Amino acid sequence: MTLVIAFIGNKGAVMAGDMREIAFQGDDARIEELERELYSGSITTDDDLQRRAEEIGVTIRVRDDKVKVTQQNGVLIGEVTESEGLKIAKKRLYATRGSYAIAEVVDSRQRVMQKGMSGNFVVLGNEVTKRVANEFIQGAWEGGTLQDAIRIIMFIMQAAAGMTASVSRTFVLVHTDLAANLADAVSREG
Repeated sequence: MTLVIAFIGNKGAVMAGDMREIAFQGDDARIEELERELYSGSITTDDDLQRRAEEIGVTIRVRDDKVKVTQQNGVLIGEVTESEGLKIAKKRLYATRGSYAIAEVVDSRQRVMQKGMSGNFVVLGNEVTKRVANEFIQGAWEGGTLQDAIRIIMFIMQAAAGMTASVSRTFVLVHTDLAANLADAVSREG
């Protein structure tokens, strides 16, 4: 799991997602150990990740071209994947002007877990990316415009990439000024 972050405002919504995907091969227990270290923030650079993977005998393949956020008919959609051993779950964030929903996808079934209204930042990620995002939002956000929220999101994406190898330095940023029907979008994706 990496980083997708959104701001839902009453004049629009914006969402960013990094582009990193890491594939692991090897002994399940060692993969879990490496993931735990990576997602807790103890592995900060790509070189550290490669070195640690070699030390414990795990093969990794890192790609920085996975698009995790899109915009469809005024709805921003972000998706992160969580793996726990062989179990894989996806979380999807849907956002439009004025509202958002978070859904979990397990075994091809989607279930809405949370809904909210404008004035919120929403962060999907691992332990370290959520901590970085939440600390910066609490320290920097005093209300403001959609442009202020975009600046904060861009800063968080760059800061997270410097603190964990789980996040790529490149990211995709999408926005909408529309108030689209979230229920329709969620039901189409499910």
